[in-house]
Amino acid sequence: MNKQELFENIKKKKSFLCVGLDTDIKKIPEHLLKEEDPIFTFNKAIIDATAPYCIAYKPNLAFYESMGVKGWIAFEKTVEYIKKNYPDQFIIADAKRGDIGNTSAMYARTFFEELNIDSVTVAPYMGEDSVTPFLTYEGKWVILLALTSNKGSHDFQLTEDKEGERLFEKVLRKSQEWANDQNMMYVVGATQGRMFEDIRKIVPNHFLLVPGIGAQGGSLEEVCKYGMTKECGLIVNSSRAIIYADKTENFAKVAGEEAQKVQQQMEKQLAAIL
Repeated sequence: MNKQELFENIKKKKSFLCVGLDTDIKKIPEHLLKEEDPIFTFNKAIIDATAPYCIAYKPNLAFYESMGVKGWIAFEKTVEYIKKNYPDQFIIADAKRGDIGNTSAMYARTFFEELNIDSVTVAPYMGEDSVTPFLTYEGKWVILLALTSNKGSHDFQLTEDKEGERLFEKVLRKSQEWANDQNMMYVVGATQGRMFEDIRKIVPNHFLLVPGIGAQGGSLEEVCKYGMTKECGLIVNSSRAIIYADKTENFAKVAGEEAQKVQQQMEKQLAAIL
């Protein structure tokens, strides 16, 4: 999916919501545990209920890898289900990979050849040769960690060099030598607020993947005020606040209702550019 196709889907859906499939076997409704594949059964119901209101899904690999082979099978089935039934959805493998070049090339092969997923999150700490193997696939996206929403983000990402340039700013500037806004996005946490202004000075046209709305307390209005572009430029993720909104047999229906509430808020924010 290219940038224009992504924006067209945002306009069609009047949404830039990404539903995070952080599916924890210990948090899903108990009645699902008797299913042959409870993780996939849960994901399938969530996807069917939320697909009208979102433009992307983001399975977090840690939640699937924690279950070994069973979890990986559920992940693959989830990806295939989305691709077959909702082909307009942008799929993000939230894997946060990044290693020396030949290892990164294997990670890229996994997600872009074997699974044919649209995008993967990548850690930039090891530099250019750890990122560029992911960029050799036409039509695929790298989503580079830039400024995250967790408490520990201050430990490294906001440290300054002698010229006053912060580490996340160096990541934004340097990475533009490797790719452009047609195949690279950045992760920026919703809790960073007005920091989006500084980010947009460096990457005015790139899409930003924004976690932290909902359970983590980020403000959608602030994110849009300081981060939205004329092509939207935002994919805002919500995970727990949607998928775990209810733990009864009505869990999927309630998840759909929560996703619709977020979509309605996004429609208001999009009114300025559509």
